Amino acid sequence: MDDLHRPPTERELGLLQFSTVLYYLHETNPDNGLVRDKTDPTAPVSIAAVGMALATIPVVVERGVLSRNFAAKITLKRLRYLLACRQGPEPDATGYKGFFYHFLDIETGRRVWNCELSTIDSAFLFAGALTVGTFFDRDTRDEIEIRDLADSLYRRADWNWARDGGPTLTHGWRPETGFIQHRYQGYDEGLLLYVLGLGSPTHPLPAESYHAYCSTYRWQHIYGRDLLHSGPLFTHQLSHLWIDFRGIRDAFMRAHDSDYFENSRQATFVQQEYAIRNPGNFVGYGEHCWGFTACDGPGWETRVVGGVQREFFDYLARGAPFGPDDGTVAPWVVLASLPFAPEIVIPTVRNFAQMDMGMIGKYGFKPSFNQSFAVPESPTGWWVTPYHFGVDQGPVVLMIENYRTGLLWKIMSRCPAVVMGLRRAGFTGGWL
Repeated sequence: MDDLHRPPTERELGLLQFSTVLYYLHETNPDNGLVRDKTDPTAPVSIAAVGMALATIPVVVERGVLSRNFAAKITLKRLRYLLACRQGPEPDATGYKGFFYHFLDIETGRRVWNCELSTIDSAFLFAGALTVGTFFDRDTRDEIEIRDLADSLYRRADWNWARDGGPTLTHGWRPETGFIQHRYQGYDEGLLLYVLGLGSPTHPLPAESYHAYCSTYRWQHIYGRDLLHSGPLFTHQLSHLWIDFRGIRDAFMRAHDSDYFENSRQATFVQQEYAIRNPGNFVGYGEHCWGFTACDGPGWETRVVGGVQREFFDYLARGAPFGPDDGTVAPWVVLASLPFAPEIVIPTVRNFAQMDMGMIGKYGFKPSFNQSFAVPESPTGWWVTPYHFGVDQGPVVLMIENYRTGLLWKIMSRCPAVVMGLRRAGFTGGWL
């Protein structure tokens, strides 16, 4: 067996998890538990990154990075602060109707940049809160309070308000202009959003909301594979951080004799095949260099590369096989597919390690790079993002752990809200 295909050791996986999860220890305001969006010291808080940080708490406890008692205290501070933050229609509040703004000031917790009240980013926060609320199950004062706070945070979200009178959930709301016109429909990371909305004990979505979401699905045949397609790979992963979809099916998947886990496996192979075919002739793409998703890019710029005029992008949701694509590859999203397709993920990750993409450095792999975008002053000669992002770190830590032990899946299979949401969506079979 060549070195690229050698299975990772427990030590290698543990070291990668440890270096990656350090982001949430180093990039968190100790006064309130809020987590910076990226390693730019001027960056605000990402509410989704706060949810990811909460979700990794069970991993750092079970792996011995933090003691359970101290982890509980850190969790308490974060949940207390979030629940006490100002909720209201004012443009400088932290949230409204139980949801949170996408970006917040790291000191005050108030909205910044006139950003949107984000339903999906709030869902990641709620998922993280439900994770710790389920994990901390002992009858100590701190753990009882964690459960109460997590439950309160989740219960106050008004999911039906977020529908704005329609069957599906909107992307969000702004106090200046009202609801965003875009809705979660067509397969994407919104799967988690609907499961949490359906499972709410206070403001549950009606079953027809989920049916409306699924009614916009498009089953496709791509590279000889049949799957429910969505271009960016993260859309096939984020719901799976928390929910074990192996063997459980809703009506759509029953009709296609598949499940969402198998669908994500197929989507991972589609990404690799796209890189092998490399229709855009980007530098570096191949069997062991792929991973197209929402990530940082070299910038909004047009260049002539190898006699071809290329358009490059900044932070954007890249996808395969239909684009957009500018030559940017994201190692983190490959790692987050480890449970789905380890036979192609492991050699690809080892190739990234040989490319010196920071695997054993602070915070783990660099989130994205572009070999088609020359940067002479760079040690590699091409563009590598200077930042790490809070929303990228969690999927790496959590999916490595799900691959190793299924920890997050086991925790959330005991979460009443998730179980209820799945059942209301029509899921049956398997562990459910």
